[in-house]
Amino acid sequence: MINFNYETPFLLDDETKISSWISQTVISEGFKLEEINYIFCNDEYLHKLNVEFLNHDTLTDIISFDYSVGKIIQGDIFISIERVKDNAEDYKVTFLEELHRVIIHGVLHYCGYKDKTDGDAKIMREKENYYLNQLV
Repeated sequence: MINFNYETPFLLDDETKISSWISQTVISEGFKLEEINYIFCNDEYLHKLNVEFLNHDTLTDIISFDYSVGKIIQGDIFISIERVKDNAEDYKVTFLEELHRVIIHGVLHYCGYKDKTDGDAKIMREKENYYLNQLV
């Protein structure tokens, strides 16, 4: 099950389509989807979580809390709509393209992909691009 929660004045255009895309990604990676909660929020909301839970006093676009057990995917993914908008401008992509990238980025972390090293980040980006191309 995928739940979308809104802590800021923003709504996804097509929750059903996005849910199906996320579910298919999880299945394609060989996992089973239990529950993912997406929480769309603003910078202030996400910054507070970043400080409180991760001891990072910085702005970020996404924080994911992974409750997965083995191959069963569960978690909460917090996304700052403000950061996504700013990043889209910085990367010269549309807001929706950047939003979709961040949405699937969190799922790929749950599937075991990392992005701390250059090599891992390259693999993560390739997976993001692959799954972004699946969203039609």
